[in-house]
Amino acid sequence: MKMESKILGILGGGQLGRMSALAAAPLGISTHIYCPEENCPASLVTDRFTMAKYEDESDLKAFADSVDVISYEFENIPLETIRFLQKYKPVYPDDRLLEVSQNRLKEKQFLNDIGIQTAPWAPAYKAQDIDEVMARWGAEKCIIKTARFGYDGKGQIKHSVSDNSSKSWAKLSTEEAVIEGIIDFAYEVSAIIARDTFGKSAVFPVALNNHKNHILSETVVPAPIPDQLAVQARHMVETIADKIGLVGVLALELFVTKDGQIVANEIAPRTHNSGHWTMDACNVSQFEQHVRAVCGLPVRQPQQHSGVTMVNLIGDDVKDLPRYYAMDNACIHLYGKTEVREGRKMGHVNLLKKL
Repeated sequence: MKMESKILGILGGGQLGRMSALAAAPLGISTHIYCPEENCPASLVTDRFTMAKYEDESDLKAFADSVDVISYEFENIPLETIRFLQKYKPVYPDDRLLEVSQNRLKEKQFLNDIGIQTAPWAPAYKAQDIDEVMARWGAEKCIIKTARFGYDGKGQIKHSVSDNSSKSWAKLSTEEAVIEGIIDFAYEVSAIIARDTFGKSAVFPVALNNHKNHILSETVVPAPIPDQLAVQARHMVETIADKIGLVGVLALELFVTKDGQIVANEIAPRTHNSGHWTMDACNVSQFEQHVRAVCGLPVRQPQQHSGVTMVNLIGDDVKDLPRYYAMDNACIHLYGKTEVREGRKMGHVNLLKKL
């Protein structure tokens, strides 16, 4: 008897792709990474690697022919690439979710349409729109974000009524943006859900997130928040997954206001930095869940067995590695990146404790 290995194609070669490939191997699933960058983190651990552009239809077709199913590790893959590949192989999550999550205007509208509250928002296509929206809201300050290609605080600026709107607009270098009202929030949480091809869903415990310079610094689970808020967060992410027909993993970032309200911030149609704790403090990681879901296996019900604080190693934080290596409760995950740069995620550490 010869066992056959299903082959998972992954678009993108960053750390999320790397950790997905590592999670696939114990399940007997091979991976083929497709990325335009050589020596990317995922290329170092995969069974097969193709370095090619996301717009190259010839290479994309060859990639599709070599795999059984396709997924992606970040949401800025061109939508046209996903739609091209869907002609040949299943792609999860599909183009509908990617289209929503790639554009903040579509994302906000989608969330509001299914009954999920967000910060007040309005579209902007020119500098004059900023002044008109702030006057209509009677606001002193707002946040302006590019509709596309923003993450870790990039592609956004704070704007005050006393600022020059033309200068603020020019800084974003965009033709389409979203103006958001500033939420007086107490903290940020995230909820991560996995949903398989059988329609079965599994939600991880809600996480509390802390940021430095707009980049996730640490995640604490269980989140020290009221049970009612955790239930609301779970319900919101379940609603999104069901409405969009999710297959794979999805994360929802949420703000909890100082008066105890919970509002959605952003959707991530993929595994998420705030879910890295699952690799060591849970019976199943978010990466295994994602691989299971897209490859036609049932997702598992998460059971957290340890309290955990996930610490991101950003830039020079890797200098702290000797300290972590000496700690009995530190589970270290490095991403195979050799060049240290400011703001670059080099790895993470899960610090475990008893529940």
